[in-house]
Amino acid sequence: MHDHDFDTVIIGAGVVGLATAYYLSQQQSVLLIEQHPHMGEETSSRNSEVIHAGIYYPHASLKQRWCLRGKQLLYEFCRRYKVPFHALGKLIVAQPDQMDQLQALYNHGTATGVELQELNQQQLQQLEPCVSAQAALLSPTTGIVDSHTFMQRLEALALQQQAHIQYRCRLIEANAQQQGWTLRLQSGEQSFTLRSRVLINCAGLHAQKVAQRCQLSSERIPTLYPCRGQYFRYHGHSPVSHLVYPLPDANLTGLGIHATVDLSGQLKFGPDVNYQSDLDDYRVDLTAKQQFVSAIKRYLPTLDWSRLQPDYSGIRPKLSDATMPGKDFQVEFSRTDCPAFVHLFGIESPGLTASLAIAESITDWLQGSNEQALLAN
Repeated sequence: MHDHDFDTVIIGAGVVGLATAYYLSQQQSVLLIEQHPHMGEETSSRNSEVIHAGIYYPHASLKQRWCLRGKQLLYEFCRRYKVPFHALGKLIVAQPDQMDQLQALYNHGTATGVELQELNQQQLQQLEPCVSAQAALLSPTTGIVDSHTFMQRLEALALQQQAHIQYRCRLIEANAQQQGWTLRLQSGEQSFTLRSRVLINCAGLHAQKVAQRCQLSSERIPTLYPCRGQYFRYHGHSPVSHLVYPLPDANLTGLGIHATVDLSGQLKFGPDVNYQSDLDDYRVDLTAKQQFVSAIKRYLPTLDWSRLQPDYSGIRPKLSDATMPGKDFQVEFSRTDCPAFVHLFGIESPGLTASLAIAESITDWLQGSNEQALLAN
């Protein structure tokens, strides 16, 4: 690759980086770089593939706003570009001692405008006979998506719009100058420099490291708390046709070990919550099976546990640990201090659902059509 000038350089070809390249390449020259050989090799391909409805997140948070808007955009995108999806709906189930918590979640979700239906035990049994719970909420707009095909479509569309995508390429350093960014990149054994008007950091688990290389001040870079989530697969016919979730952790550290059905009808459970410092440790601990069985038994007590086998894990770029309240996405941005930049931190769940809304907001902000686009309400 020769030295080139681009309007915008985007770092990280996960789902958010690809979505941003798709949006911005409709109107400007874009270079998207990714250190791995392929797109979406980290958080974007190691998750539950759920299209979230936006039930849980605090009012006026970025997670809530981008999840609600992103859900709408994602369903529209899937229909338009033939990305496999299924709006199969989600059940959030409560045991007898959790009825107050279920009611509070219903009140919170409906106040946001999310469609929710309250189900008593009899109604739940008619819908899912194998699920054991006192009551449930049905979220009919929750769905599942083929995230790999979604990313492939974003990549193809960006390339059609003349975006440049460079894999096996990483940022060494970025220097802000009056006329723009000067970036030093490395691809294989070769290093090269180029200039860019705008720099967008969508590096996920590596966003903090990238921000440091861009000389973002340390007080604007939040601490990363990598969190590995393991999944177990159920071999055999799925006894449920909806997604089934327990009530979430009180601090929203996780949404509980839940049951998801993929587009082939395969049932899997996860993720759990394991904080770690290693960003490359994707092992699945075989001894975690008993913890999974104990959690799943509360709402699906009659499964054949011999069919539950370890599957895969993903690492979430959290901005809080298990002792803290869950944190919102954090966005650091400016076009006045120096050349324009956007740094995205903590893009965990609902990042897949929110990806198109994040890209839309970045585009609106760069165009100057919405100065508040990257701020929580």
